Amino acid sequence: MRVDVVTKEYPPEIYGGAGVHVAELVKALRTSLDVRVRAFGAQRDEDGTTSYGVPAELAAANAALQTLGTDLEIVTDVAGADVVHSHTWYANFAGHLAALLHGIPHIVTAHSLEPLRPWKAEQLGGGYAVSGFIERTAYEGAAAIVAVSEGMRADILRSYPALDPARVRVIYNGIDVQAWQPVEDAALLRELGIDPARPSVVFVGRITRQKGLAYFLRAAERLPAEVQVILCAGAPDTPQIMAEVEGLVRGLQQSRDGVVWLDRMLSRHELCAILTAATTFVCPSVYEPLGIVNLEAMACGAAVVGTATGGIPEVVVDGVTGRLVPIDQMQDGTGTPMDPERFVSDLARVLTEVVSDPERARAYGAAGRQRATDDFSWQRIADQTAALYAEVAADGR
Repeated sequence: MRVDVVTKEYPPEIYGGAGVHVAELVKALRTSLDVRVRAFGAQRDEDGTTSYGVPAELAAANAALQTLGTDLEIVTDVAGADVVHSHTWYANFAGHLAALLHGIPHIVTAHSLEPLRPWKAEQLGGGYAVSGFIERTAYEGAAAIVAVSEGMRADILRSYPALDPARVRVIYNGIDVQAWQPVEDAALLRELGIDPARPSVVFVGRITRQKGLAYFLRAAERLPAEVQVILCAGAPDTPQIMAEVEGLVRGLQQSRDGVVWLDRMLSRHELCAILTAATTFVCPSVYEPLGIVNLEAMACGAAVVGTATGGIPEVVVDGVTGRLVPIDQMQDGTGTPMDPERFVSDLARVLTEVVSDPERARAYGAAGRQRATDDFSWQRIADQTAALYAEVAADGR
């Protein structure tokens, strides 16, 4: 069976969880299937992988139109595939048209949903209406939609009520526990400005509304004085959110020491060392379909404190691998806490409880490492995905 995977992100151009997912899934699928990757961006030298750039005629166009132009470059090359599998709205248009043109089934993996990310209008302008249209069209025309968690499946069916629920399947994200594993490197930590002898709370993620970084920075003001705050954060969605985060970090640095902001792309070794040394990892997201970053932290043996939203409760077992922070959210698609002060207070309280009990935090981390190993292997995810390919191909849809 030949499967064509269409994606905006693919190594070496990865900036989020969707790109990690595609890279690891493709690697596992290629042990048994003919997988051709069709990726946005610069040329790659990997066998079975073709890259596509923005057509020159669209160089000055809105970013959403540039995306559609790249999709059109891809469609013809999908001829001969048995299944086309697209990831994120950026690739959905190519998958949808390829299915229509070539008469093959189209599978979509939902890593996020445009209706639940209204802040993207700040980044895309009118292109946000285009991305929403593309996503809806692709989902409603797909042979199957893969949700990366039960929480994501519920969001999909709520956002797109015309869908047949039987077409929406749950296949979790995975983690390579050989690549992501505990790394003891005190010298490296000191080079990065981190004191390995002090307790620390670590955040890793892009600077975007959904990651809830601003709430964490406010909560961090209330942490015990000896706790370091480590921010591995960059790639802001907009200048406005970057300015907000910069202001909060400056304020935090004025009120306490041990605030370290690493705003460059860190290597896996560096991240593993930081996560291994963390007393706890924090995921304060207000929208998170699953959160590969939580799996990465667990694989490194870190306790995880995460918001009880989206797919996070399906990864973090409260009181076993970490703690969940309650949140009551607006239902307008933003995920904004109904009572932001209460959410900040609860986040600070739970983080304080975990960092104040390092023995329990270590137990959470050990249980998290075991859970990541047992339940989230990429081969297991690949096997489930391959079975779905065979099913939709047999249906001829």
